[in-house]
Amino acid sequence: MTFTSPSPLLDFTPSAAVSRIDAASRRVQQPQSSGQLVSLAMGEPDFDTPPQVSEAAARALASGRTHYSPLYGEPALREALASRISLLTGDTASASDVLITHGGTGGLGASILSLVDPGDRVVLPDPTYSLYADLISMAGGTAVPVPLAADLHWDLDRLRDALVGAKLFVFCNPGNPTGIVHTAEELTALGEFLDGTDTIVISDEAYADLNYTDRPFTSALAVPTLLGRTIYCQTFSKSYAMTGWRVGYLWGPSALIAAAARIHNTVNGSMNTAVQDAALVALETCGPDIERMRESYAARRELMATGLAEVPGLTLSNPEGAFYFFPKYDLGIPSAELVGALRQFGVAVRPGSEFGAAGEHHLRLSYAASEQAISAGVARLADAFRTLRSQAQQ
Repeated sequence: MTFTSPSPLLDFTPSAAVSRIDAASRRVQQPQSSGQLVSLAMGEPDFDTPPQVSEAAARALASGRTHYSPLYGEPALREALASRISLLTGDTASASDVLITHGGTGGLGASILSLVDPGDRVVLPDPTYSLYADLISMAGGTAVPVPLAADLHWDLDRLRDALVGAKLFVFCNPGNPTGIVHTAEELTALGEFLDGTDTIVISDEAYADLNYTDRPFTSALAVPTLLGRTIYCQTFSKSYAMTGWRVGYLWGPSALIAAAARIHNTVNGSMNTAVQDAALVALETCGPDIERMRESYAARRELMATGLAEVPGLTLSNPEGAFYFFPKYDLGIPSAELVGALRQFGVAVRPGSEFGAAGEHHLRLSYAASEQAISAGVARLADAFRTLRSQAQQ
């Protein structure tokens, strides 16, 4: 039998949405640790999912929980989440306004694509999680970055001015990449800026359980002037070490959630049934696991801080939450170029410029890695900085 060669590829041009994302995106794929490379780049817990969660998924599969779920998600999980959200709002949250999503990413995508039209202004802190700008570009909106203050909290004067006429404001709290935990006072000021406007807020609180300050974490849902305009975006990935399970959720005003559900249901369909059963078990049983992991992150945070303090040319930030350091460096090298050079020394980190123009000359390091990886990675970073500084002075 003979085979003919396939015909040449079609003269293909990607859609305008792809082109917009390519033009705007700063996101880069970072490697995992290997024998030759220590990665402090991954924004992922190194813990395994708590065993009772995995066992719940196995039971669900064994019992035939393999069919389509309702498009908004399993009722039992939505009811449990509504009860949890009610503790944040101080009032009864309706389960009918809970949408189970394909991870936090699916929730963010559904939210932004359901709200933003071409030309709409969307305000973002700068630096911030880079996915937001990609999704805004996909929708045809215009991202309006607002540089942070020197302490990496919001510059409230700049933020107030930028929000005038904005369709949407998107932020994460605790912050990625900064590790900042926004205060009740900051959130109250945001609510005051938006009072009397139609600006919508997306509050991405994926790291809410990872707070190392001496003050309680304040959700946007706890601020009365934000509550009626805010989509709350959450995920099981970080707190429960369930990144690969891809389960998150949204809650907010009914009309906004209905619009997001239209996008999510069109793109993703319903969520995996067995995964939702496992997520319910996580919600009901994993409080001690969350605290155990948080305490471990706090210890790793101190370990990384001690090591980074010895690296010449770094100015450390004070990470208050999540699991990131975002130090500034004094080498005259763009951060993307510096990250490439650091790999030659056996350590991977993320360039600050990935998170916005104001992140240039910063690096993001994750202390969700093991203590061994943190110690080895920071030691390699120190060796690299000493060598690079010496070379620059020659």
